[in-house]
Amino acid sequence: MRKAIRRLKHSAWRPISILIFLLLLLLILFLILIFILLLLRLMDATSDSTTEGLRERVDALYRSESRRVFATLIRLLGDFDLAEEALHDAFASAVEQWAHEGVPSNPRAWLVSAGRFKAIDGLRRRARHDASLAVLAERLNAENHETPQGHDDEGIEDDRLRLIFTCCHPALPPEARVALTLREVCGLTTEEIARAFLTAPPTVAQRIVRAKAKIRDAGIPYRCRRAPICRTGSMRCSR
Repeated sequence: MRKAIRRLKHSAWRPISILIFLLLLLLILFLILIFILLLLRLMDATSDSTTEGLRERVDALYRSESRRVFATLIRLLGDFDLAEEALHDAFASAVEQWAHEGVPSNPRAWLVSAGRFKAIDGLRRRARHDASLAVLAERLNAENHETPQGHDDEGIEDDRLRLIFTCCHPALPPEARVALTLREVCGLTTEEIARAFLTAPPTVAQRIVRAKAKIRDAGIPYRCRRAPICRTGSMRCSR
């Protein structure tokens, strides 16, 4: 009789035990799912924070280095519009690649190199419709075979000085020289230049466009004129 009662009790508790076990298992699975979701949100937040920090650094580099990079690209590519396009392509590539590879030790040199290769690749793609662009791309690649990573700050400043001489060439009208220098060397927008000279922005834009066309069509060189220097003891004088 007692054995029968015990069997009855065990048989009554067995479904309850299974139900409790299943509930505990579901609870554990639910907790694991919540942990995974929280971990994913934390990873997304960290990734967003890293991306935002990278964008801020790239923006800061653009404000401080873009005109220096642009001046060097002008020397390497020999064309204002091509250099401007290469500049923006280089910074766009920086946002994509630096997110995975990290910021290089010399960001300016990286940007110059990336811009140059982007420009050459773009010319090669367009060469399908214009054979002269293929010749230009190969010439640029041959002339600039040595990568610009080795350029020091003095070389970069020489590029900026060279660009100033080009923008201020005597063959250009005085008002065009000023507008082109402020736009390409200083990085001012057309609207900012127009406000400074109380001129309509389209007028300033036309001056800049005509000045670039004059430089291209007249073959105005990208170089600076250096005065001869003599030395007297430790003193220097320019003649």
